[in-house]
Amino acid sequence: MTTKIILDVDTGTDDAVALMVGALSPDIELVGATTVNGNTAVHNCTENTLRVFDWIGMPQVPVHEGMDRPMARAQMTQLNPAGRIHGDLLDLPPATTASVQPGHAVDWLIDTYLASAGDITLVPVGPLTNIAMAIQKAPAMLAKIPEIVIMGGAHDHGNSTASAEFNIWLDPEAARIVVNCGRPIRMVPLDATHRALVSLDDCRTLRGLGTPGGEAAARFVEKRIEGYGATQPMHRSNAAPVHDALAVCAVIDPTIITTQFIPVDVETDAELSVGRTVCDFRFRSGRPANVSFAMDADEPKFVRMLTEILGRTA
Repeated sequence: MTTKIILDVDTGTDDAVALMVGALSPDIELVGATTVNGNTAVHNCTENTLRVFDWIGMPQVPVHEGMDRPMARAQMTQLNPAGRIHGDLLDLPPATTASVQPGHAVDWLIDTYLASAGDITLVPVGPLTNIAMAIQKAPAMLAKIPEIVIMGGAHDHGNSTASAEFNIWLDPEAARIVVNCGRPIRMVPLDATHRALVSLDDCRTLRGLGTPGGEAAARFVEKRIEGYGATQPMHRSNAAPVHDALAVCAVIDPTIITTQFIPVDVETDAELSVGRTVCDFRFRSGRPANVSFAMDADEPKFVRMLTEILGRTA
């Protein structure tokens, strides 16, 4: 039985791998992709998404462009080391067959969920602007979302500031709306993604698959390894996280991450910690648990899943 998902992406290198996993996995039905400002400007995110679907031979997947700025804040991408890890446009040919669909992503999300049978998992792996805007515009859609699987957040350390992960930090007001929306939420934060690294050796294996997905993933992960080595080295050399793909793999196989069900909120006001995901592991706030927060991941299983899925063709 396949799981229907919508991927909300700010397509850079790890989003691209997530899109390929979602599109090529036999266990996933990718209903569509929505794009949001984040790793680069939203029009670049859209073009990158179309490039991915063209490259793997799936130009029919609907793509809708969404919000081009955070809900309430000035653009803050200048602190993101995205240029070293993503760049503006992916190293793939320009899209020629896939094309962006008419209609704003927020409206498409609302219409799609309201018309659904309540069976489409929402997987946002960029800033949560589109999702929060849709919730605010049409709260009735919430009843139709069975689960939200978020790539974002951090407990131990941030990557945009000392305490904040980029997706949450870029639009903390949106993130706060989403994590408090009352629907089942799994959060795949840096604490988990940094435990599931992909290495240069793994890239050689992916390229050796001889498939479009394997070649593109190897290309993107190699760029990530170079960028992480220069800006935020991991606990071992020649390896990097592929955050967003881990979130999609967690939809396919929930055992790939280890979660704790705890109260989580997002800091929106503090000078030093805006965008921090505040995790109440000891239940000191008196608030009920609202997020299954991942603190660990199964790296061998993750790499194995990437290899198996990206070895497929459309």
